[in-house]
Amino acid sequence: MIKTDFNTLLEAGVHFGHLKRKWNPAMAPYIFMEKNGIHIIDLNKTIVKLEEAANALKQIAKSGKKVLFVATKKQAKEIVSENAKSVNMPYITERWSGGMLTNFPTVRKAVKRMTSIDKMATDGTFENISKRERLQILRQREKLEKVLGSIADMSKLPTALFVIDVAKEHIAVKEAKRLHIPVFGIVDTNSDPNIDFPIPANDDASKSIKVIVDYVTSSMIEGLNERKATKSQEGKDQEREEKDVDKAGLRARKPRARKEEGESADSTKE
Repeated sequence: MIKTDFNTLLEAGVHFGHLKRKWNPAMAPYIFMEKNGIHIIDLNKTIVKLEEAANALKQIAKSGKKVLFVATKKQAKEIVSENAKSVNMPYITERWSGGMLTNFPTVRKAVKRMTSIDKMATDGTFENISKRERLQILRQREKLEKVLGSIADMSKLPTALFVIDVAKEHIAVKEAKRLHIPVFGIVDTNSDPNIDFPIPANDDASKSIKVIVDYVTSSMIEGLNERKATKSQEGKDQEREEKDVDKAGLRARKPRARKEEGESADSTKE
């Protein structure tokens, strides 16, 4: 895995925290100093925590499990959606609906409703209802798509959450903790770092968010590639074993065939 570069983080402004008066005392271990009333994050500790989180996310991706990305703040939406798509992971960038995790069966019902509406549009049902009813149903579909579109294929609870700004997404974090789902997240100086994998960093600047998310995503890509290579090797090994079994069976049949030929010759002599 490529190591995190200190200067890259520095140039992206990852070290800039919030005003001192807005800080969360629990972030003290990750604060390097105060400058002009603003807390400066210790990038050496950011690097340690970032690599720790990236390694864990790599293993989750390698195991074929899902990580749900959550980022509803404007400057993070596009960055997160693009990265999540690149590793085929679900994401929430519009609004976190209460109960998204703790009431997951209801979420699955909503997804099924979306599927049902899609079927109505293709099986001729829309042709047999009024224009007004059709518009109401389509508006419902659009609303569901906006909230649930990116998690439509998530058939079960995610293995972990990756959150941009744990303070803003506190409801998502609370639900994950309640269900014992590990939480990875960018924690700024005004945040509570009491999550499984905190990454101390500026969670407001798009450059800072991008450098962090790009790094963990690249680690997940490594995990997915290793999974693919392992599966490919397993397929080759299985194919080799099947060929060996076939060869062994062929060798076992040949002596039997020669024996039968010998018995046939003896009977002819008689």
